[in-house]
Amino acid sequence: MEFMDSLGGGQAGTAVRSVRPGSPGAQGVVTASRPAPAVTDPRTAGVRHYEGGQLVWRVQCGDLISRERAVTVFVEEGEVVVVSPPGETARLTSGQLGQLRAALNEAAKLAER
Repeated sequence: MEFMDSLGGGQAGTAVRSVRPGSPGAQGVVTASRPAPAVTDPRTAGVRHYEGGQLVWRVQCGDLISRERAVTVFVEEGEVVVVSPPGETARLTSGQLGQLRAALNEAAKLAER
């Protein structure tokens, strides 16, 4: 599946696009359109955005030797994906943990649709 931005009525959303292999031009067919979930938790306002047309949450954190890193959350094929810093440990403050918890809650709601 490929996710893309949809701007309708001034409100950003996502559209699910499935490509049929072997179809003429392999243009793909939009099979469903749904608005982006409303930001219900102010903690995700600074971490929630679109990258390459896909909604992602990127929560800043540190590693064990205080280098800046990030934990990324996104939804793919109805499942929540959590990406930690590569080969690293994520050290989160209580505020960052709150952001991650809120991001996971929003992603879970989006995955249920």
